[in-house]
Amino acid sequence: MSGNAEAAGPGNGGHPTNGLSDTVHQRNRLGILTIAAEADRVEVAYLRDALELTAGNLSRHLAVLEEAQLIQIERGYHGRRPKTWIRITEQGQAALTAEIEALRELLRRHQGFRAST
Repeated sequence: MSGNAEAAGPGNGGHPTNGLSDTVHQRNRLGILTIAAEADRVEVAYLRDALELTAGNLSRHLAVLEEAQLIQIERGYHGRRPKTWIRITEQGQAALTAEIEALRELLRRHQGFRAST
């Protein structure tokens, strides 16, 4: 089996899981990206509560996504209170779309297998 996910991806006859990104597919990072894709920007405190993460754990996931250029982190104030927001980047949106398509292909393949048995 090829180690090249692109060459072995769902569109090229490989198994659909080859199209999943280790960066995006991790449960919490997938949650961060999907929430960010639904809004112009998202407050980090909202992500922490919605995904039930500790501040440290969320910070680490945000760092991974920022390093991969899938999100942008914005720091500022709302009134006198410091706030941090994230935005999904175009690259992040493309990675999320690819991840969802790989998951859809996996579901189609699994449903086709289940229907034929």
